[in-house]
Amino acid sequence: MDPTAMAWLGAGIGAGLAVLGAGIGIGRLAGPAMEGTARQPEAGGDIRTSMIIAAALIEGAAFFGLIICFFLQGKGA
Repeated sequence: MDPTAMAWLGAGIGAGLAVLGAGIGIGRLAGPAMEGTARQPEAGGDIRTSMIIAAALIEGAAFFGLIICFFLQGKGA
């Protein structure tokens, strides 16, 4: 395979892994947050705020991974 094809393949695999990791992370975050809200409805606002902040950090890390993958894909050309 030529280097450009390998770069595209690597970028695709890396992007897929970044999105998969973010999805798993947010899923592991949201489940316990919903259970906590169900157990203590009066703490729902605090739990929601913490969950949104954590989800934003997870999405930021995934976005950073995607950007790195696309930058590396451009290096193969």
